[in-house]
Amino acid sequence: MTRATLCALLAGVVAAAALADLATRRPRGTGMGADGARASRRRQQPPGGDGSAATAVARDDGRLARLLAVLATLGRRLGAAAGPGDLADRVAAAGAPLGLSAADLRAVKGAAALVGGLAGVPLAATAPGRLGLVVLLAAPGAGFLAPDAWLRRRARVRAGAMAAELPDVLDLLRVAVEAGLPVGRAIGEVGRRHRGVLAAELRAAAAAVELGTPRAAALTALQRRAPLPAVGALTAAVERAERYGAPLSPALTAIAAQARADAARELAERAARAAPKIQLAVALLLVPAVLLLVAAGAVAALLPH
Repeated sequence: MTRATLCALLAGVVAAAALADLATRRPRGTGMGADGARASRRRQQPPGGDGSAATAVARDDGRLARLLAVLATLGRRLGAAAGPGDLADRVAAAGAPLGLSAADLRAVKGAAALVGGLAGVPLAATAPGRLGLVVLLAAPGAGFLAPDAWLRRRARVRAGAMAAELPDVLDLLRVAVEAGLPVGRAIGEVGRRHRGVLAAELRAAAAAVELGTPRAAALTALQRRAPLPAVGALTAAVERAERYGAPLSPALTAIAAQARADAARELAERAARAAPKIQLAVALLLVPAVLLLVAAGAVAALLPH
């Protein structure tokens, strides 16, 4: 065993011991604490979710929450407080997963960079040639960018779910407005009676207005948590109706029709992108398999019996 490999192994042992020591302590600070993780698990557990699937999801979220709490604690102790200005908007678009705030995520990014750098030391020691230097330099960057990739994936999944339920939510909101309900109450009723991510955000916006938050601020927060063009058009239509008395029902009808047209166009584009992939799979898998079968039959026919 060379001296470099021995040093790498010792560094890995020290890093693992430090993380284990941090994991046994109670995280301090605001945002992603143990209580926040438990509250987040309670919020994310579906109603009536007493089955094994809900239990497994809650268990996975609990493990991830504990890991992120350890990383956030380590990042705060390292003083990781700098980050991009739009980080809060990205956390809001992802639904503040597991109770994370923007400060928590900045701390997680800093700690993940440190852990990635420590984990890259053994890999760099065993990598051949100059590849070890590349691994040593790339490991901290990969650790720093990993939380951003996770956050983008969460935001993309949420945006897809909200886009799928948006037309139905807009139709329900139009029916409630045409029935004579005020806009604020109509938003709250739709949020309470419809299931889904967007309905939950509407319910949160209505609850914020009932607690005294100005409607403009609640709609702005709704747009940050649901960054879809149709949601922006919805908030603009509600503001016009409140300020100028413009009828809201025709605007909701137009926005719902546009949302359905966008969904149909997205499906058509996905189908168009799937056709070349299917052709590639046929060309790379089925055609060689058929040729092998034909060749095997020809060889069997040529062999003497």
